[in-house]
Amino acid sequence: MQCIPSDTLQEFVEKARPFSRKGTVPHYIPALAKAEQTDLSVALYTKEGCVSAGDVSKRFTLQSVSKIITLALAIDDLGRTKVFEKVGMEPTGDPFNSIAKLENQTPSKPLNPMINAGALTVTHLIQGMNNEEKLERILQLVRKMANNDRITVNEYVAKSEFETANLNRSLCYFLKEHKVIDGDIEELLNLYTNQCAIELNCIDLAHIGYVLANDGINPYNGEIILSKDITRIVTTFMVTCGMYNESGEFAIKVGIPAKSGVSGAVLSSIPEKMGIGVYGPALNEKGNSIAGVRLLQSLSNQLQLNIF
Repeated sequence: MQCIPSDTLQEFVEKARPFSRKGTVPHYIPALAKAEQTDLSVALYTKEGCVSAGDVSKRFTLQSVSKIITLALAIDDLGRTKVFEKVGMEPTGDPFNSIAKLENQTPSKPLNPMINAGALTVTHLIQGMNNEEKLERILQLVRKMANNDRITVNEYVAKSEFETANLNRSLCYFLKEHKVIDGDIEELLNLYTNQCAIELNCIDLAHIGYVLANDGINPYNGEIILSKDITRIVTTFMVTCGMYNESGEFAIKVGIPAKSGVSGAVLSSIPEKMGIGVYGPALNEKGNSIAGVRLLQSLSNQLQLNIF
């Protein structure tokens, strides 16, 4: 498809940027609280190449966007049957870090891989001899999908998250008590917080989205990074659960598969068309980039990206 000109894209960014003042930068992870509230940038990847606007060189961490990476890796490692024995496939109307549904479910497995309890369970399933090997495998998949070998972990953010991860610790102990996971909780949290602290920029994020849009194939060299079946599963979860408990509203107003993170990152993938990477650290009450969501809504309307 024909992509939007860069100057027009910049106009969309500037129209959406004022909405950032209506949001807040998260403070429960101290390292994320240092972000500039009015930052907003976007990159679009299509078969025609990349177009971007805003400060796309600014780096940020994946946070919950990493959940789609680990889900893809876990399914590739174990197959979908074993993965979904441990985690469900249903959306939830609860916040992403809620423990409520775990207490009400029988058996007490997480409803889906996009909430924290489900993502911790999925990360626990990643294969490897130790955390170093598992993290390297996650990093390698991110690097391949982003076509950037320089992507690494922001250790300052990872440490900040690990030291303040008490709610996720609670989720882990609940999951261990109900035999959803086993092993050392601190080891799992260390891996999970490092996974969330993988750092990149909007262009990297857009390229990951385009690989998903391209059925898991790297458009540069034709390498099959993920199977078509895995990309279908991941993209479906992005539609149903990717924007936390705002997913239904986002599907109606924007209508594109997307996954957000509390860093302000939003990854979008429009099948057979494009990948979009957005960064805007000011969040709405649901934990999604407030200006980023507005920008994606405008782009979806302008470029007719709605898949429904």
